[in-house]
Amino acid sequence: MEQGRIAIPSMAEGGLDGTRSGHFGHCDTFTLIDVKDNAIEKVSTIANQTHVQGGCMVPVNLLAENNVNALIVGGIGMRPLMGFRQVGIDVYHDDQRSNIRPVVEDLIAGRLPMISDNQVCGGGEGGR
Repeated sequence: MEQGRIAIPSMAEGGLDGTRSGHFGHCDTFTLIDVKDNAIEKVSTIANQTHVQGGCMVPVNLLAENNVNALIVGGIGMRPLMGFRQVGIDVYHDDQRSNIRPVVEDLIAGRLPMISDNQVCGGGEGGR
């Protein structure tokens, strides 16, 4: 990823050296990574909004409003995945590592796969 804005669902205060959240819709914050010329230019965070059952589009709209181009998740349901696709946010998958920095570095280097339809979870608390 040469340039753009990456979002990572994060625990607590987030940040580049923070911990990823197990399921994007129920994260505390989103860590936002601005990338320019294949390098991290800026790191910021935004608080997640209240997510109620069936309210899967709340985080989709929040990230779209914050000019996110890519999202890295460990788990996501089909409904929000379709929402991200509709607003033009690419969704990448990594369910192995809990640290934010290595998955961001892998995405910038082109080593993270986009999530496929068969990798979605049922939503709620069941996702990673």
